[in-house]
Amino acid sequence: MNFYKTDIEGLIICEPQLHGDSRGYFMETFRQDKLENLLGYRINFCQDNESKSDRGVLRGLHYQLPPYAQTKLVRVVKGRVLDVAVDIRRGSPTFGQHIAVELSGENRRELLIPRGFAHGFVVLEDNTIFAYKVDSYYSPESDRGILYSDIDLDIDWRLDRDEIILSDRDRVHPKLNEVIELFEYGANYYV
Repeated sequence: MNFYKTDIEGLIICEPQLHGDSRGYFMETFRQDKLENLLGYRINFCQDNESKSDRGVLRGLHYQLPPYAQTKLVRVVKGRVLDVAVDIRRGSPTFGQHIAVELSGENRRELLIPRGFAHGFVVLEDNTIFAYKVDSYYSPESDRGILYSDIDLDIDWRLDRDEIILSDRDRVHPKLNEVIELFEYGANYYV
């Protein structure tokens, strides 16, 4: 597995190495020891999640507050998404900035999103299966979100606004500048 740092500290693109022959293929989708060596801290994933969605479905931008903050390792099993992570660590030199990475069943890329980021994705192909690991269980009381269309975030979701399908919850998230409960840059959320 190869790892690539992004322009935003902490966000890592992972590319599994595919081993194929006439029978099909094999690949490691997660390798804890290598990832921890790169990050310098332990990750203990405790829950795997999966969703199936059609083109236009946008989920996000979501995060959980401490002590239930989550690191996520996301990937696409089938189909294609534009995956977005926004830095919501107050005091960070990249606060409010994001990266957007296309993840697909074909390119097999994964994105590691540490605690301190809001996460969302938009589905670019029908019947897309999205899978991810988290290192903290879902906690409704600490679940938060940021409005996907916040102009200050300047996210190009690659679809026209009338093509985007949202949950009722995702329609009403506040803009980043309206959010009070965020993360602090430099704080250790892994203790």
